Amino acid sequence: MSVLGQGKHGGSAANDDGRSIVARLSGMSDATKRVAKEASYVSKKLLKSTGKAAWLAGTTFLILVVPLIIEMDREQQFNELELQHQSLLGSRAAPLPPSPK
Repeated sequence: MSVLGQGKHGGSAANDDGRSIVARLSGMSDATKRVAKEASYVSKKLLKSTGKAAWLAGTTFLILVVPLIIEMDREQQFNELELQHQSLLGSRAAPLPPSPK
């Protein structure tokens, strides 16, 4: 007698519940498809919200931080230029007060 198609006790091709192996595999396949579809939906939603957060962070950085960096660089260049002028003149004049903004 062949081993294929025998149940736990050497009976028919059906298991204890009366469902065949093909029916069980079909049910598992449907569940796997459903889980994959749900995972795909969640990942798309997560990717969309992550993109929105990245856009918000990027534009905020450009609007708030970049002008600050530019202004700090200008001030540093001005200070270096002032020190260079003082060293060329040879005198230690009092530094000019910062200009009002």
